[in-house]
Amino acid sequence: MKIGLDVMGGDNAPMETVKGAVEALEIMEGTMVLYGDSNVVEKELLKYKVDLNRIELVHTSEVIMNEDKPVKAIKEKSDASMVVGLKALRKGEIDAFVSAGNTGALLAGGLFKVGRIKGIDRPAICSVYPTMVGTSVLVDAGANAECKVRNLVEFAQMGSVYAEKILGISNPKVGLANIGAEETKGTPLYIETHSQLKNEALNFVGNVEGRDIPSGCVDVIVADGFTGNIILKLTEGVAIQLVKGLKTEIMKNTIGKIGGLLLKGNLGAFKKRLDYTEYGGAPLLGINGLIVKAHGSSNSKAFKNAIKYAAIGVEQDLVGGIREKLQVNPEEDV
Repeated sequence: MKIGLDVMGGDNAPMETVKGAVEALEIMEGTMVLYGDSNVVEKELLKYKVDLNRIELVHTSEVIMNEDKPVKAIKEKSDASMVVGLKALRKGEIDAFVSAGNTGALLAGGLFKVGRIKGIDRPAICSVYPTMVGTSVLVDAGANAECKVRNLVEFAQMGSVYAEKILGISNPKVGLANIGAEETKGTPLYIETHSQLKNEALNFVGNVEGRDIPSGCVDVIVADGFTGNIILKLTEGVAIQLVKGLKTEIMKNTIGKIGGLLLKGNLGAFKKRLDYTEYGGAPLLGINGLIVKAHGSSNSKAFKNAIKYAAIGVEQDLVGGIREKLQVNPEEDV
């Protein structure tokens, strides 16, 4: 197995990307292919005791920045670490590709350099969503602000495959994010999508309201990218403020501090459940190759886990599972 990593992508590159790659090699089999400035990467690698036989370094001279226009950058920066890595994925030189770089560029690069799975109209970002009973997946988490019924149905199908193959959830429950549980709630897009999802080969349980999503009532949360991104970032914001608020209240007086010490383990476990670095990254579902988007501010732990889940995706043949769900011949991918 070969996992490719965009060493130059992300706010903390290349220090945290290289460190994350080294840490990932300790928990996975196979090799890592690092795409980036070889002079910089080699200096970082010298900081660690690592089996260099398990690392391949591909020198690239350009970097796609966050402020770059996605499509233009993909077309003009042909020697960027992201572009070279995506080309390698297309050629089959690597089995998966991980990047914390420009999200728009990674999505555009996935479409133009790797291609879509035949039958998929639009790829989607699939994000792990922590709940009170474990984890769900949210599709789409921000790739497609405007959608058609077909897109939402495809998101449901692909999210179901991801939940089953990667999270190990048998017959995952699929819910459509909406403003009410009734079939007649929402915009015409969501009403029609609800009607169609009932006839799909999915464990569709109906609409799910925003207040119920954190309870873990469904395993797959389906939404257009605009709504999904708001759900994800609002949840992240509430979680951060909740942890901060608890810490502030605990530190107000001696009794609170004593209680905090007694609950330290429980609070730590709760905080860990909400920590995005535990999940690493979000795959771009619908692309004809496994691409994982890591958070832009990822540290080494987040990169390690993004690489780990990419490896699981390869082992479980996530892309093949989506093809099978859609009954697509791999030779027909575009």
